[in-house]
Amino acid sequence: MSFRPPQMLETRPTSEQALTAFNGEILAEKAASLGRAGKALSDRMTALDACHDATAREALVQAAADAAHALIIQRELCGLHGHGLVIEDYRLPPEVVGRIGARR
Repeated sequence: MSFRPPQMLETRPTSEQALTAFNGEILAEKAASLGRAGKALSDRMTALDACHDATAREALVQAAADAAHALIIQRELCGLHGHGLVIEDYRLPPEVVGRIGARR
């Protein structure tokens, strides 16, 4: 009885196939990093919206501003320029927008 090796072992991938697979992994990682940054901002905004204590709110505003800044930078690194969509989509209040130095 003879065995046939798996097709993936019969031929080596070409450099073009390897590059395509590598580019796919890069795109997947970009999407995942944007998702993580967006989730972090969403979580911070949820906490900020639920807070009614002035002392705790100050720390939450800074945390939201830091998360918004990180998301904007990550978007720019992925080739998505402009921060207007982040401000609109996450409904950032003026106090958060002011901390990141963005303009509407």
